[in-house]
Amino acid sequence: MSQFLNQVVLITGASGGLGREAANQFAAAGAKLALSDINETLLKELAEQLQSQGSEVFYQSCDVTSESQVEGFVSQTVATFGKLDVAINNAGLDPEGTPLIDMPLEDFERMMNINVRGVFLGMKHQVKAMLKQQSGAILNVSSIAGLNGFAAGSAYTASKHAVIGMSKSAAVEYGRFNIRVNAICPGVTETNMFDRALEGVKDRDTAIKRIGADTCLKRHAQPEEIVRGMLFACDPANTYMTGHALLMDGGFSAM
Repeated sequence: MSQFLNQVVLITGASGGLGREAANQFAAAGAKLALSDINETLLKELAEQLQSQGSEVFYQSCDVTSESQVEGFVSQTVATFGKLDVAINNAGLDPEGTPLIDMPLEDFERMMNINVRGVFLGMKHQVKAMLKQQSGAILNVSSIAGLNGFAAGSAYTASKHAVIGMSKSAAVEYGRFNIRVNAICPGVTETNMFDRALEGVKDRDTAIKRIGADTCLKRHAQPEEIVRGMLFACDPANTYMTGHALLMDGGFSAM
């Protein structure tokens, strides 16, 4: 695989879950990587692993809610590699699991701050960089919760709906500059978020089967499956897809 050869790919929230898998797959496809996360230890570990495998990697700790840090990360990416071809805004918080009437306002605001403000700030500075070269692709990580409603998930669902809305609006604004903007909407995927959701569950196997039963494929997703969708959405050859929310939920929404 070399469809991203010499392409510069920026990934936020890269130290774990989908971000880590994305870093590995984009590296295997030939990309030069700019990686950020707030977990400096795991980020450094990932970057050094990829560098040892021959990938060109720039990494920097970044709080996606801080405009100065986001702007600095994007600017340093361009300074390091000379351009920015692909940006994946992946950093975000887990679903809260709290009924709406019981949710503290500060928890709601934190969810919106990271999941929405973080994507907004990322796109704001990524688009500025891409306008200078009149090309680029941005992929924002939403969720099936961005297309559906779920009990005890009002803040997370609101944030992921917002990600899709921002993606579509940015696609409309910047398509004429050859900048594509899409969102990806994974279903339940076996990441560290998945593991945290099952903490304390006595019969893990039964719980996992119950989750899978709600999909056409009768199972949850593996991270590598979702990341293949990311590669498709960002592929330089995928020149006419923009303003799209790519649903990858194993058929959950079809049932």
